[in-house]
Amino acid sequence: MFQNIIKPTETRLHLLYLDGLRGLAALYVVLHHLWLIQGENLPGWLNLPTKSFKFGLMSVVLFMVLSGYALMLPVARSEKGYIPGSLSNYFKRRSLRILPPYYITLGICLLLAFIIWGLEKISNFQWQVLPFDMFSPDFSFLDVILHSLLIHNFSSGYQVYYIHTPMWSIPLEWQAYLLFPLLFLPLWRRWGFFAAIAVALIISLTPVYFLDGFMKNSRPWMLASFTFGMAAADIGFSQKPLLIKLRTTVPWNVVAVIFVLLTGLTESEKLGLDKWISHSCAGLAFASLMVYCTSCLIEKDVLPVSLRFLESRIAIALAKFSYSLYLSHAIVVTFVRHFLLSLQLSPTMFAVLLYAVAVPLSLVVAYGFYLVFERPFLSSKVRQKFVGSAN
Repeated sequence: MFQNIIKPTETRLHLLYLDGLRGLAALYVVLHHLWLIQGENLPGWLNLPTKSFKFGLMSVVLFMVLSGYALMLPVARSEKGYIPGSLSNYFKRRSLRILPPYYITLGICLLLAFIIWGLEKISNFQWQVLPFDMFSPDFSFLDVILHSLLIHNFSSGYQVYYIHTPMWSIPLEWQAYLLFPLLFLPLWRRWGFFAAIAVALIISLTPVYFLDGFMKNSRPWMLASFTFGMAAADIGFSQKPLLIKLRTTVPWNVVAVIFVLLTGLTESEKLGLDKWISHSCAGLAFASLMVYCTSCLIEKDVLPVSLRFLESRIAIALAKFSYSLYLSHAIVVTFVRHFLLSLQLSPTMFAVLLYAVAVPLSLVVAYGFYLVFERPFLSSKVRQKFVGSAN
């Protein structure tokens, strides 16, 4: 791995800890959504440990940092500072990576909604509307259009969560992909990563503060975390003297811990701070962690013991189908919840079975989804046909 990191002729860079972070973050999202619906009046032995699952939005922050880091990696390591291949091929590669599983998930949701509607018409079956359901058949034709165009995050209310709740973050990531070569990279080449970060914050906070909270529920400020990932890759691999000095002299593990503490402090409801502050602190913590991990691999070819789990087999295995897990688990969790509620269990038994059934079932379904609907679009044959021979 050490040679892969520092060897200038390598065109493909693969850092296992990045995959581990992605896989563990996807699993954490599942646990967070279960925590939202586990119920109340639970015993302490169950309630206390599951409270650690309440920070699900931080996983989305991590996804944005990872995306910025991964896309910036080949640029930071290149001499000219441009994306390998043509701009057209870049967009084709990003489209293949994110769009087919997204639209397939949307189609499955629409099919399920149609089936539920049909059952309600021809039988006594009635879909129970529950708070925090991750999937709901109660949506409009406009919602379908907005989701199809990947612009459902341009809304002032809770419309961004309709149909399939986890889909709220996909348009934000897609828009980051679009802005990366068209805006963020030109800013980076001309003025450095601070300019890209500043512009990302300006354009994402403008609708929140100057358009009466417009898009607030879509959390557009997470776009800044994408640029934090860009900065982390730049610091980690750039050959610019200033960034080399920054990489080698700053104690990035300490910086990461400081931002973690700031995240916890600014997340406190007692302070009443806007959420973009704590989310930005979390993004900076993740970016600092990545600089630290990369530095460890460059210098020692190994992560510290405290971070070895990021390269564990379980974390890497989860990473393989993490996107499928993120997209498909909401449907599984929703139907498991409705089924368990129909059994009229005690609150404790309901919560225990919710975790015991929904987690493994979500993993199984997600892996099947990956094999059928995601992996085929990642094959070299499909990529060659769609993208062409350019890297």
